[in-house]
Amino acid sequence: MAKVKYYYDADTLSYRKIERNKKSIYKKISFIMLAVVLVAFFGFIGFSQFLMSPNERAQKRELDNLTLHYELLSKRIDESGKVLTDLQERDNTIYRVYFETNPIPEEQRKAGFGGVNRYQYLEGFDNSSMIKKATKDIDILSKQLVVQSKSLDEIVELAKNKEEMLASIPAIQPVANKELKRMASGYGYRVHPIYKTRKYHWGMDFSAPKGTPVYATGNGVVSKAIRTRKGLGNYVKIDHGYGYVTVYGHMERYIVRKNQKVKRGDLIGYIGTSGTSTAPHLHYEVHKDNRKMNPVYYYFNDLSPEEYDRMLELASRENQSLD
Repeated sequence: MAKVKYYYDADTLSYRKIERNKKSIYKKISFIMLAVVLVAFFGFIGFSQFLMSPNERAQKRELDNLTLHYELLSKRIDESGKVLTDLQERDNTIYRVYFETNPIPEEQRKAGFGGVNRYQYLEGFDNSSMIKKATKDIDILSKQLVVQSKSLDEIVELAKNKEEMLASIPAIQPVANKELKRMASGYGYRVHPIYKTRKYHWGMDFSAPKGTPVYATGNGVVSKAIRTRKGLGNYVKIDHGYGYVTVYGHMERYIVRKNQKVKRGDLIGYIGTSGTSTAPHLHYEVHKDNRKMNPVYYYFNDLSPEEYDRMLELASRENQSLD
């Protein structure tokens, strides 16, 4: 027989019987069942962990350890990639510019990882995507490191040859011209002295008396030493290497021979009026990679900044050439 429960009613000053309705009973039963289910669920999880075999526990620890090391490895790969990217940027924009060589194209640095699925053998595992990504990142980094290593080897060789290269680049005027009064005609369109029409003048004319010394403007090897009554007359061509060639025309005579090595400042001949020339002068040209350049840009070794500005002004004047 169920016990009857009462409560004290302060309003009537008497005890009243507690009446239970079905709604409160169902609510209480539902709460108890939910509590039982939750306790059972969490208890099962803890119990199942407790029931893991030593081998399963070891595998779980190994998997957790591998996951941690993968995250660390990915972070180190990303950091190494950033360092390599900075080095590549310096290589292209600083080192190679300084040594006057072409930068390495981006396509060359990152070539070789498109098309065929080279990581197909890694598919079919629980962590295939993770393994494939790590493997690909390492392969890309390794390829870029090889390219950069070869580039730095080239830079080292260029550095070793830098002193020789600087000595070889044409960097002085071919005649003594301290007062800047011997520059008669510059590079560009000029009036031809014979035809009296505007023609492109591919060099600079230095006017001076016959017999005035002519000097090599950089270290090199004489590739031509020719005597003729036409064109440039008696002229010398010097190959300086690194794509640089200089030409000295209309000389009275030259004192060098083909294949002779010369150094900057060496005497190679004397000003004259041989070939197609209207007055004693030296016609001087500078070629870079088979292109005729404006020689005025190659006098930086024997002119002060003020003298160089003055030379630029004189060379830009459109007057009559001497050849």
